[in-house]
Amino acid sequence: MPSMDCDVVVVGAGLAGLVCARELARDGLAVRVLEAGDGVGGRVRTDRVDGFTLDRGFQVLNPAYPAVRELLDVDALDLRPFLAGVAVRQDDRLALLADPRRAPRHLPATLRSGYVRPRELVALARWAAPALGPVGRLLRAPDAPLADSLTSAGVTGRLRREVLEPFVAGVVLEDEGSTSAAFVRLLVRSFVLGTPGVPSSGMDAIPRQLAAGLDVSLGERVERVERTGPGVRVTSSSGVTEARAVVVATDALTAERLVGVAAPAMKGVVTHWYATDEPPTDLPVEVVDGRRRGPVVNASVVSAVAPSYAPAGQHLVQVSCLLGDDAPDETAARRQAGEMFGVDPRAWREVVRHEVRNALPAQPPPLEHRRAVDLGEGVLVCGDHRDTASAQGALVSGRRTAAAVRRRLASGPRTR
Repeated sequence: MPSMDCDVVVVGAGLAGLVCARELARDGLAVRVLEAGDGVGGRVRTDRVDGFTLDRGFQVLNPAYPAVRELLDVDALDLRPFLAGVAVRQDDRLALLADPRRAPRHLPATLRSGYVRPRELVALARWAAPALGPVGRLLRAPDAPLADSLTSAGVTGRLRREVLEPFVAGVVLEDEGSTSAAFVRLLVRSFVLGTPGVPSSGMDAIPRQLAAGLDVSLGERVERVERTGPGVRVTSSSGVTEARAVVVATDALTAERLVGVAAPAMKGVVTHWYATDEPPTDLPVEVVDGRRRGPVVNASVVSAVAPSYAPAGQHLVQVSCLLGDDAPDETAARRQAGEMFGVDPRAWREVVRHEVRNALPAQPPPLEHRRAVDLGEGVLVCGDHRDTASAQGALVSGRRTAAAVRRRLASGPRTR
């Protein structure tokens, strides 16, 4: 066999690529990770400015995801949970709707919210019931766009219009109800089973944990991936690496450029991070606009969830908007966020603005929760675009692709 530089090259140090590399390195394979950026994490990155911790786009981690429990040291992340519920801006007040199991002290406020309507709750429970059964059965059932699925189940009225749809829009990054109902049910399952939060030191604690001990080269933009017969050749900004296999663990558009897998439509988000002297609310909760009057899909005082995100005496507010062809107007976003909290936002100081154009792959019905990862002849691909558009999907994809690499390299000598 011709001389190889390593067994496997992993292109991209996002969650999927790091899990794949770690699994293979634990098997004793020589693995080299090439990352075009200046740090690990892919879309899961964190900036630190003037004492503030600023995740690139508002992100949370749900500890109920099976892959999170299996692949991460959750205790070491020191997750700070959000309140298990949502605050909803109504015309005359900010209403709170909280899970009575996990937030029992907010039951009186929940009962006063105006959303505890038996007929609507029964219809929503009927729609959500498949989410709590066997996952395999859910994935085998007929799928439909979320909006059609809710209507078919009789989910109408204020609970859908003012709470469910605005909340889901901030998770799947679209507000037309075009996302797979099966995928949204999977998300509902995770929210019922776990309470999302953020690591006390920022979301980049997740990729930093996964990258520990790996051979990662930063600033290495991969230009070309070629099959050579006995292996693969990867050409990057610093030269050529010969390996027995390559895993392209980049975003979907880069994977399409390098190895030809069709990229799905991508959804974008803009997050404004504001510093304030006074918190607009003390509640560690996500706020949505039940009036649906502007570009904002959600807002929250992140320092109320994780005080470490802001320096002493300061508070940190995130305001997120969907990103279409044009970025939403900052003035409009600030004004709407102030209305949502019920405060004057003019004194808020914008610390940074994150525009993430390719934040999530679209997940239309029917849900394709498993796409091929082995493209043949030593070329493989992984990422949330091969599984589901979530941290769970990225982690599972990395592990699934590592298993495919093991099968591919089951015979033949290893690189030393």
